[in-house]
Amino acid sequence: MKKILSLLAAVCVTLTAAADEGMWLLPYLQKMNIRNMKERGCKLSAEEIYSMNRSSLKDAVVIFGGGCTGEIVSPEGLLFTNHHCGYGSIQQLSSVEHDYLKYGFWAMSQAEELPAPGLEVRFIRQIADVTPEVMGNVPSIASQQEYERITEENIAAIKKRLREENPGMEISVKPFFGGNQFFAFVMEVYKDVRLVGAPPSSIGKFGGDTDNWMWPRHTGDFSIFRVYAGPDNRPAEYSPENRPYKAEKFLKISLRGVEENDFAMIMGFPGSTERYATSYEIDNLLKVENPQRIFIRGERQAILWKDMIASDAVRIQYASKYARSSNYWKNSIGMSRGIEKLDVKARKEAQEASFQAWAGKNTLPEEGYIDALAKIRTAVGELSPVNATRQYLSEAFLAAVELLTPARSFIDMQKMEVKAEIKDPAAVRERLAAWYKDYSPATDRKVAKRMLTIARENMKELPSFYAEVVDKEFGGNIDAYVDCLYDHSVFTSGEKVLALIDDYAPEKIADDPALVLGKSVMELYRKLSGALDEPAQRYDEGHRKYIAGLMLQQPKKAWASDANFTIRLTYGRVLPYSPADGIEYNYYTTLKGVMEKEDPENPQEFFVPEKLKELYAAKDFGRYANAKGELPTCFLADCDITGGNSGSPVMNDRGALVGLAFDGNWEAMSGDIAFEPDLQRTIAVDIRYVLFIVDKFAGAGWLLNELQFE
Repeated sequence: MKKILSLLAAVCVTLTAAADEGMWLLPYLQKMNIRNMKERGCKLSAEEIYSMNRSSLKDAVVIFGGGCTGEIVSPEGLLFTNHHCGYGSIQQLSSVEHDYLKYGFWAMSQAEELPAPGLEVRFIRQIADVTPEVMGNVPSIASQQEYERITEENIAAIKKRLREENPGMEISVKPFFGGNQFFAFVMEVYKDVRLVGAPPSSIGKFGGDTDNWMWPRHTGDFSIFRVYAGPDNRPAEYSPENRPYKAEKFLKISLRGVEENDFAMIMGFPGSTERYATSYEIDNLLKVENPQRIFIRGERQAILWKDMIASDAVRIQYASKYARSSNYWKNSIGMSRGIEKLDVKARKEAQEASFQAWAGKNTLPEEGYIDALAKIRTAVGELSPVNATRQYLSEAFLAAVELLTPARSFIDMQKMEVKAEIKDPAAVRERLAAWYKDYSPATDRKVAKRMLTIARENMKELPSFYAEVVDKEFGGNIDAYVDCLYDHSVFTSGEKVLALIDDYAPEKIADDPALVLGKSVMELYRKLSGALDEPAQRYDEGHRKYIAGLMLQQPKKAWASDANFTIRLTYGRVLPYSPADGIEYNYYTTLKGVMEKEDPENPQEFFVPEKLKELYAAKDFGRYANAKGELPTCFLADCDITGGNSGSPVMNDRGALVGLAFDGNWEAMSGDIAFEPDLQRTIAVDIRYVLFIVDKFAGAGWLLNELQFE
């Protein structure tokens, strides 16, 4: 194990030659990246970007909600993020009477800002490399089972120590490089977060599914929130007495814009990449995982969309759910396309052949490198069919048939029976009341009929309710079964469920058909999960050894760990690209493109508000226009981002905010598996378009008074 620890230390002092690829860890900027960053034009020191001892840019970048990034942009806790990141909260606060999704929302004073229930913001207060503490006593020839036992014990001890040292803080210890390195993160969680401003979806989601992941792009993908704190500036539950968070560090705003080849850097929380995936995993992705996801989600989305178009109430209820589903659905389509078109599998096979030859010549069998790929191959072969069935249970039942969500709250998952009692009924009541606000039983009934049908047609192993209920009691008629289910289950009615909580007794719902369905699905899911344990351990060991071996094979290469929703920095340049022969894309778009894309036959995706047309016709762009008199909307940079980076600040050479990252580009959707330097681009909304909408379109210029401009 000392060999691996020494190797990681060596990697951290290797200078990178091609910095466009890489989601870099902040503690190693000084050793790994800052020289190259300065050569590319960065005017900041590594200490100004990340410091262990004083305020730095890192302190202005936060985890927004459960899966996005945000940035603090004023001393009063004002926060910018993407519209699609704030979408869930905007939807939650909307109603037919107050349709903030359709018409937008703008507070005209702090008193008008709306509390967003359940929304949290996390500040990273400390980062520490704890690899020696986690792995120092793991034998170099330890089995995967022994490795997991020892590291889990060590991580538990580290968390306990850090909690004692940092009372009230949230502690996370994350693995890097397949479990060859570990970092601890100390986070402060603020729970009073309020909506300040959001453009209408015709701006914030302009282009809808059609433009998603595409360039040229003209989407004003931003929303504005504010973090509130208690009297000591520390986290506090919502209270009218709370005051705006006093930010020691916040980002300044640049109105200078961007030019081609300008230095650009992005700090945020990339969610997940698989750059160390093997050709075996790519096979499974292309043949099983992506096709199933694309098909199942596509079938459900078609039903949701039809109902959303027909009813404003359903549109509001399902707007956020539909957006979450369709985003990854289209991502899967693009990823498969990119992997095949860019021949990613062949490149992986070449890397594997080189690694195997090196391992056979330079390592001993007991070190675990020689058979690392063989372990991955056999494990993937065993995992694939089991995961295929689990994916159907997850996608077509647990995530699609919403009736199962409240029903599962009443199932004891350990005993797989109705719960004897409801612990903390007030909390359960509050959670389910919020859930039922966004539930349409009629829509869900339609979805259930389709999902149960395609599951029967495609799953190799079915939950027991098909044979025991659908076939036995309904002669195999799924539609008749679903109608009976929704007609007789108490869980289709929020009022009945809330009344049940107030006067709970297990026998009242013992025979409820939704519970019978839920238990059947979960029993099979749990059985399959148990079957994964052994091959998953074999895969984890092979994966860990393969990554460690690659680093030993190429010790002078600057390696970046896969994304795992921890804070990272990526940097590059503002650049155009050529997606195909004869096609050249500019590096920025303007408001002119919004007008050109308007489509009266597709108003859900390409509707332009009248006020925006008026501003464009008058060329009333104010100080937000570029030198040519155009109003920029979006721009490109060759930075390395992925999901989770949504809302991340795009900063210039001085660390000032020039845009908000919100997407990748269609031609490089395979980038989570293999970075494509010639094609891969970050799409960002220009900060000038953001401020133009706030100021000229919304008339909320009071917000600009608390910003600081470089």
